[in-house]
Amino acid sequence: MWLSMGVSVFVHGVFVCVCLGDMGVGKSCLLHQFTEKKFMADCPHTIGVEFGTRIMEVNGQKVKLQIWDTAGQERFRAVTRSYYRGAAGALMVYDITRRSTYNHLSSWLTDARNLTNPNTVIILIGNKADLEAQRDVTYEEAKQFAEENGLLFLEASAKTGENVEEAFLEAAKRIYQNIQDGSLDLNAAESGVQHKPSVPQGGRLNSDTQPAKEGCSC
Repeated sequence: MWLSMGVSVFVHGVFVCVCLGDMGVGKSCLLHQFTEKKFMADCPHTIGVEFGTRIMEVNGQKVKLQIWDTAGQERFRAVTRSYYRGAAGALMVYDITRRSTYNHLSSWLTDARNLTNPNTVIILIGNKADLEAQRDVTYEEAKQFAEENGLLFLEASAKTGENVEEAFLEAAKRIYQNIQDGSLDLNAAESGVQHKPSVPQGGRLNSDTQPAKEGCSC
């Protein structure tokens, strides 16, 4: 049971998000920075799909983000597309220093829109913002692309941690808002939200907000 009718009830649920984008844009490194607060300079390319989790607080509620990190190679697309279904959020990543990864965003967005539910929150992330001297895609053009397609947008750096926390937190907040305003049907299998019963009075929520250590293969 989620918040309703103005009654403040603590809940514990899982929000499923998927990371998508070309190979080498830094999806695994963003996930590792988010879950482990560390940067791995030599992230191996993801084979198929990996995942990481972390518990966060959104509007006073403890929720667990479960993030699926999908491979960017074309040969894995048939496999990774199956993970788009049932995602409440999607983080679409490109590399600001490689224009080809930006040019492919329309293809990734088409997949995301066709395979996720209509209310899936999609955030565009321009990664490697620390490499300003090598920039090949301007902030302004990416922002315009995001606005034209109704996406949230920010630039981030998996290396420095800039805007990494903000990106995942914003996704969680938007998913939470979709639940609150009723646009996300929690009874639908493809909602991307696994909700659990409220904690009884006197019970305790897991207050561990430290990054989980399972699953990030960076």
